[in-house]
Amino acid sequence: MEMHKGSCHCNAVQFEIESDFPELTTCDCSICVKKNALMIRVHETSMRIVSGKENLATYQFHTNTAEHYFCKTCGIYPFHRKRVTPDYYGVNVFCLEGFSSEGIPVRATVGAGMK
Repeated sequence: MEMHKGSCHCNAVQFEIESDFPELTTCDCSICVKKNALMIRVHETSMRIVSGKENLATYQFHTNTAEHYFCKTCGIYPFHRKRVTPDYYGVNVFCLEGFSSEGIPVRATVGAGMK
């Protein structure tokens, strides 16, 4: 497992994740499509918010179970708590420092059809 640092665009929110990146995911739900998210699934014990927790805003919709986090300053989505597995985060890999998704398989997940 490797430790990776991440942040929003303005660096107000900083976090770390630990992952070996077995796969990345996309989602076809209405919010993920609009934000064009490419995510890594990380258990809550493998993620730590280093600074800026107070700068996070939460957006919820549909069942109001998943928690989508955004920086209040720059508006960037760094991660969300997953609806079906709330002890996991979906982390936006584009917020990770120096990260390349090259060679990592991408799995499309179905979110639009979830009831």
